[in-house]
Amino acid sequence: MAERVWDRYLNERDKQVFAAGGFGTTQGYGKRPAVVVVDVNYAFCGERPEPILESIKRWRASCGEEAWVGVAAIARLLAAARARGLPVFYTTGMRRPDRWDAGSWAWKNPRVTEQPRTNTDGADGYTIVPQIAPQPRDIVIYKHKPSAFFGTPLESFLVQLGVDSILLTGTTTSGCVRATAVDAFSHNYRVALVEEGCFDRSLASHALSLCDLHAKYADVVSLDDALRFVGTLPADLFELPRGSVGSGR
Repeated sequence: MAERVWDRYLNERDKQVFAAGGFGTTQGYGKRPAVVVVDVNYAFCGERPEPILESIKRWRASCGEEAWVGVAAIARLLAAARARGLPVFYTTGMRRPDRWDAGSWAWKNPRVTEQPRTNTDGADGYTIVPQIAPQPRDIVIYKHKPSAFFGTPLESFLVQLGVDSILLTGTTTSGCVRATAVDAFSHNYRVALVEEGCFDRSLASHALSLCDLHAKYADVVSLDDALRFVGTLPADLFELPRGSVGSGR
């Protein structure tokens, strides 16, 4: 079996326990998948690829250069998904200008009140990076907490569209992606986590979160495998939003 990104962090005991306990069995893709892109915005990517210790001087939550590798992978998945007419959901954050609604986020990081903007057009950190900007038929979900499901209408849209599974990408692997994957699992969606399309500011947290998710809640799949799967789907599975203002009739 090919080495996984998390193997270097596991000792022989861990590997034997996973094998003996039956963890990490491949569940397979669903039949009506949606793509979910979690929080790929300036706050987590910075404005450009640069070493993480440089990027976090302005963007405290930045994942540095790894973020932009993930953006490139997500762009490929989105192109394939849109070509097959799959629903695409994005998440990003939202805050009042006075940050009163930061809630528990304010308890663990003293830099949480910072509000940097891009140097070129003054976009705030919640702006999804333009390299994978939402298209007219996509749906953007605004959230306050890690999971894309918590306190949002995501589940209702998935039900409306008859989605049975999720192709999950985004950031951070150990935070909002993990929370979204576990909640999707809890709602009985099959989850395929596209490895190259996920990133984190901590390499160890990234690898071990993928390990834990693959063991219990999701399939961690390669981008190439996800693209092959998407290519097998018919192009008329979903009735998507029109993406333009209608007559209202």
